[in-house]
This record gives sequence, C-alpha cells and structure tokens, in this order.
Amino acid sequence: MSFFDDPQVRRNVDRLPIDFDDYGFDRFGLSKKALIRAYSPMAYMYRHYLKVTAFGLENVPAQGRALVIANHSGGLGADAAMIFTSLLLNDDAPRLGQGMAEYFLTRAPFARPALSKVGHLTGIPEHGEQLLADERLVVVFPEGARGAGKLYKDRYKLVRFGTGFMRLALKMDTPIIPCAFIGGEESFPQLFHIKWLARLVKGPFVPVAPQLIFFPLPVACQIYYGAPMRFEGDGSEPDHVIQTYIEEVRHAMERLISTGLDARPHPFMLQRMPGPDKERAP
Repeated sequence: MSFFDDPQVRRNVDRLPIDFDDYGFDRFGLSKKALIRAYSPMAYMYRHYLKVTAFGLENVPAQGRALVIANHSGGLGADAAMIFTSLLLNDDAPRLGQGMAEYFLTRAPFARPALSKVGHLTGIPEHGEQLLADERLVVVFPEGARGAGKLYKDRYKLVRFGTGFMRLALKMDTPIIPCAFIGGEESFPQLFHIKWLARLVKGPFVPVAPQLIFFPLPVACQIYYGAPMRFEGDGSEPDHVIQTYIEEVRHAMERLISTGLDARPHPFMLQRMPGPDKERAP
C-alpha cells in the first residue's frame, strides 16, 4: 500500500454514484486518479492522527442530491478535509462531498483546476445548482471565513450564516443534513490573527496558535450527522421566511455540537472515541 494509494480509498472511489468516462473523468473535470492521490493521505490523517469518529452517517443518502451544512472549526481546513474523508470512507455507502470553494482559495495559479479535479468548484450559485441537478452531495460551511477564523475564546459559537445555501436548497428541492465537527478548535486553537500579514497575502486571516506552525495538534475529532431536514418553497421567499428556516438549521447544528461536546471525556482527548466504525480500514 502506497501513502498515495490507499486500498479503501481506491475501492470506494470506484463505488461512487458518479458517471466517469473511460479516462476516469466526469463532466465537471473530477478525476478518479486525483481523488485517490488526494484522499489517501487524508485517510491516514483521519484514522491515525486526528483519530476521527463519525456518527450518523446513515443520515447521508446513499445516492441522490443533498446539502451537508457544517460548522467551521479550527481555521486550517482540517474540519472540511475530515468531513469529506468521512463521507468517502463510509463503506456502507461511499459519497463524494463536493465543496463550494472560497474565492481566495481559487486565486493562486493552478488552484482552480486542481480543486476541480477533486470535486470542488468556486462558490457561486450556478455551480451549486449544476452539482445538485446532477444528484451530487454538496458540503457547505455557511459561516464562511468568519467561522473558520473564530478565536479559541469563541470556540463552538456559531457566527452569522449566509442565506445562499437555504435558497439553493429550496430552488433545487434538496434535503439539508446538519453536521457538527468537534475537535478542530482544540487541534488548532487560534489565539489571535496577524492582520497586516493577512492583507499582504490577500487572505481572510492569518491565525496564530500555541504550536506556532500551520498544522493541527493530534487531538481526536468527531463528526456528527443529523437527520435530513426539508423546507417548503422555491427559493424566492422573503428574507424573513428564509431566516426562519436558517434558524431551524442553526438550532439543529447547535444541538449536534452540544451532544458532541457532552460526549467528549476531555477537550484535548488524544484517543479515538468508541462508536460505529463506518470507515473501516482494509
């Protein structure tokens, strides 16, 4: 087994409910080879470094469109990477989570084609509609960069949600699956941001954590998927209706976060929690 060719990842990529051509590409530019090379090291990190346990994967449909709506946790993107990995490593029904990338992530040379090869498109409504119309699983972090940049003193407090995900779900008649990531705030506890450096690199923030390097601590993490939620409408509803729907999703996520925090024996736990092992290693 190669570090970039994990047998479970390869097996589950072959089982994805996605139409690939004879060359291993789909119509959005997604590449089976790129998926295997990208997710194999993430699978190692998932199992052995962050020791992730996923709960409620049975709430994710085996096929068909859905929106996974998750909290941002930790500032480095490890939360998103581990959520995507948990979906792919679910042997019962592997799915590819496809993200709506922030604009600043696509500005670097070659970033956009590299992201598209593993399923992530620039975060504009048209891309979300195209993916859902093709019965894909789309993962959205409605807190955006504001949530990713939360300081440790504000850990697990959800900040303001954007409204786009709800209008997208209504327009495309798509169920919403609330999701909570637990552990990111401890694996990379942000003490403060270097604002001048963020302006220099044209990023939303540059965080500083106690470990002084841009890499998470080996703190065990958990992911909780809630029951699917459906809302009535076509996406053209007044803002106050949309906001009411969003508050329902927000409360569902807060309940999942509370459940996850209550279940952790210690905030800086290093061992994986017992649970349904839906992401068995081969």
